[in-house]
Amino acid sequence: MIIRLAESLEGLSVVTPSYRGFRFPPEVISHCVWLYHRFNLSLRDIEELMLERGIEVSHETVHQWTRRFGPAYAAALRRRRPGPGDKWHLDEVFVKINGVQRHLWRAVDQDGTVLDILLQNRRDEAAARRFFRKLMKKTRSVPRVIVTDRLRSYGAAHRTVMPTVEHRSHKGLNNRAENSPQPTRQRERAMKGFRSVGGAQRFLAAFRGISSHFRPRRHLLAAPNYRAEMILRFVIWDQITGVAGLPAIA
Repeated sequence: MIIRLAESLEGLSVVTPSYRGFRFPPEVISHCVWLYHRFNLSLRDIEELMLERGIEVSHETVHQWTRRFGPAYAAALRRRRPGPGDKWHLDEVFVKINGVQRHLWRAVDQDGTVLDILLQNRRDEAAARRFFRKLMKKTRSVPRVIVTDRLRSYGAAHRTVMPTVEHRSHKGLNNRAENSPQPTRQRERAMKGFRSVGGAQRFLAAFRGISSHFRPRRHLLAAPNYRAEMILRFVIWDQITGVAGLPAIA
């Protein structure tokens, strides 16, 4: 993984978001967005942390930064990410939004990289087909095999959308996807739930892109390799946010 990330630093042009018209410098904005998506902090927690550093910024301003720059940062990280693996694990979990139950469809590859998410009202065949098509369009690839639980919607959609792909349906085989929503659940509790479908989809797309970037599979890495991996990931973060070469926050 370290080699793959190092290769992603080479030969790619960097298009950073525009900060024109913003009073605060890019390093402050990117740091607040990183704090919000990486840790289970509230907007007021971040306001207090920045105040301790002598930076007076309101929680409303931090909220606007996360809405404006979070999706842009996540999209830039996805462009820098190596291509997905050929084995995809798919799963869906229940999410309550204003008391109404929704279904969060998720896909990860064999390396634990989140490929895509989609909030939908149902988990029937039509919803599964919609997620399959969105997933292939987003990744621009077709897997060798997909692994799901025993929900029948997967099998019906698989026969229609990707009939040549091997489909393995078994509860025990899908532990990677079953365990992947833990950071999302923790963040949902910290935010005291989501208030709208659009807001939840927008936040979760940015959250998974940014949070997963800073969550390598630490249990598989020795301490020196883990530190080297994280240094590379911070270098990539500085590049896509336009902070590379700027002085660090005091």
